[in-house]
Amino acid sequence: MRNENQIRGRRRDLVSVKLGNIMQCLGERSRASEMVPSSESLATKDYSASLHSSRPGETERKPDTGNIEEAETSLRESGCLNYEEARALLGRYEYQKGNVEAALHVFEGIDFAAVTPKMKITLSKKGESRKRHSQHYATPPMSIHAVSLLFEAVFLKAKSLQALGRYKEAAQSCSVILDIVESSLPAGLPENFGADCKLQETLNKAVELLPELWNLADSPRDAMLAYRRALLHQWNLDAQTAAKIQKEFAVFLLYSGAEFIPPNLRSQMDSAFVPKNNIEEAILLLIILQRKVSLKRIEFDPSILDHLSYAISLSGGLKALANQVEELLPGVINQKERYHILALCYHGEGDDLDALNLWKRLLKTHEDSPYLPTLLFASKICGRNSKYAEDGVHFAHRAVENLHGVCDQLMGVAQCMLGISLSENCGSLVTDSERLERKSEALKSLEIAGRITKMKDPVVIYHLCLENAEQRKLNAALHHAKSLLELEGGSNLRGWILLARILSAQKNFFDAETIINAALDQTGIWDQGELLRTKAKLQTVQGLVKEAIETYSQLLAVLQVQRKSLGSGKKPKVRWPCFLFDIHVT
Repeated sequence: MRNENQIRGRRRDLVSVKLGNIMQCLGERSRASEMVPSSESLATKDYSASLHSSRPGETERKPDTGNIEEAETSLRESGCLNYEEARALLGRYEYQKGNVEAALHVFEGIDFAAVTPKMKITLSKKGESRKRHSQHYATPPMSIHAVSLLFEAVFLKAKSLQALGRYKEAAQSCSVILDIVESSLPAGLPENFGADCKLQETLNKAVELLPELWNLADSPRDAMLAYRRALLHQWNLDAQTAAKIQKEFAVFLLYSGAEFIPPNLRSQMDSAFVPKNNIEEAILLLIILQRKVSLKRIEFDPSILDHLSYAISLSGGLKALANQVEELLPGVINQKERYHILALCYHGEGDDLDALNLWKRLLKTHEDSPYLPTLLFASKICGRNSKYAEDGVHFAHRAVENLHGVCDQLMGVAQCMLGISLSENCGSLVTDSERLERKSEALKSLEIAGRITKMKDPVVIYHLCLENAEQRKLNAALHHAKSLLELEGGSNLRGWILLARILSAQKNFFDAETIINAALDQTGIWDQGELLRTKAKLQTVQGLVKEAIETYSQLLAVLQVQRKSLGSGKKPKVRWPCFLFDIHVT
């Protein structure tokens, strides 16, 4: 304890000596004739020497003389450099040398509460003079350079606390700058405010840092408020800083895991769209950023499109994402990526024909360097339609040829797509021998896919089961159907129905109906339509006419409830905010 007191005493003495040196040096310079400040000034030399002597053996870092010059400017304007400004200057140098704890000790000696009213009056009068374009106003209690110097001290105090892991205290310290500016200039900063000193630069850094500090302090609510405060108040942020904050806020909204209710802005934005949840607010921010990219106000950032794709996918508005991709200027993303993203959007919206045309165009343009995802998606779409099944076989073969020794997982997908396309293509063949040969190839490809995926892929098992059933290999089909039901844990209706139909094909109607009843017990009423239809058919085959009529009655009741809920049989429209298609960046 005695040693600690001695160390603290020596530290206080050292600070006093340094402050005295600064005050003396700057006082001598103010009394001198008009001179141009330079990096070789007496104050710089004396202060550098004092810092060097205070830490023997430490590598000297060249100090920034900008604050010396600002302090001299403040001294010429006000006639003196007060204690707080001197400590701010000393703390700046300690922080610059990496002495975080020493810098924090110096900053904590500044009585910010005492100088805050003066700073507010100075900023307010500065704002009024900018607004009136006149210099006829009362002299402020301190110079704008002094305010800038103290703002920087508050900011560096926050950075020092951050370096020491005291994040909450750092955030509270950083908030002081924003509180002072907001209360002094409630309408926002005038244009070019503080351009003649570091005030605007420090303010930009503080606005950007505050949300990060609240995140580090594990306070998401305060972080959200800090993000909105940064974006809603007029801080005169440069385009890149504003874009960075918007992107970080969008990422925070998407992945923070907490739901925040956006502020009620309808009174301020009468006809504008107001987001109702995290996803919509994040999409709004990301689309604004995309529009800024299109207008060449900021540089293209690929992660913006990645986050936007994820957010819009969650909301089911993939055509809106396609609109955003189409708006990108040529050269922002390459043609291959543009076509692929657009095709994925159309495919996700169920417009497989347009998606297939885009993928075909992409494959035709890049025949020498096949794009594997495109080959797989194109073969998947073609495998669903006998009209395009031959193209699906071609695409899947190309994918298999290019995947040898590359990726076993993708090879399993390619073999599965090949098997599906081969099976679908059988209907277009003329002779029985050709159809049998094509069916054999399809089953072989699906079996290869099963071995590669170790029978852990539900899609592969489903189509393998289906192909065996179509070729009347019912025992193999039954085995795969049971494996599928076990793998999916009974969560998918197709597994229950497929197993029941295979049992029915084996004339095992009682077990098939038992399977359907088990599925009905685990399924909500909205999903029972196909199960009830299958059950009624099984009862009819068994001659249970009365039971079948009761089952059909239940099926009709379910359909009527669905019709009323969905509006006379119409599909529910996906609600999508209009701002995605008509948004302006100010």
